[in-house]
Amino acid sequence: MADGRRIQVKVNGVLYVREVEPRRLLVDFLREDLELLGTHIGCEHGICGACTVIFNGQPVRSCLMFAVQADGAEIMTVEGLARDGKLHPIQEAFQENHGLQCGFCTPGMLMTAYHFLQENPDPTEEEVRVAVAGVLCRCTGYKQVVDSVMAAAAKMRG
Repeated sequence: MADGRRIQVKVNGVLYVREVEPRRLLVDFLREDLELLGTHIGCEHGICGACTVIFNGQPVRSCLMFAVQADGAEIMTVEGLARDGKLHPIQEAFQENHGLQCGFCTPGMLMTAYHFLQENPDPTEEEVRVAVAGVLCRCTGYKQVVDSVMAAAAKMRG
């Protein structure tokens, strides 16, 4: 690749070294180059939240970043939640409480909830509503999403 830039990035605990075009979006790099298809491409303007990943410990919209900006970073995608074939408590709670319907917003919702519960392990329903409001969902009306995050919080607290 004549215009490529070499980047090194750790995704879900795995180190990758790749050549990327300077204008390649992080979401495209994750999906097409690394074949991590869980991160969804929605609006491509940072509004819907479907492409949310954890970037150096913070939730970011991967459609708003270039892959070259991830050089040296640690990223967690939705594929990084489950461990050794066991679903993360957030994934279990979404499954048990019907927090996903069509599934399009689910990866962004899960990653947003994951970060939120790391910072606030005992939230109120209102705090959950505010936390997930940035991820657009047309199916659930958010009630099942809020119920799922509350159930995940309880599971994670033990």
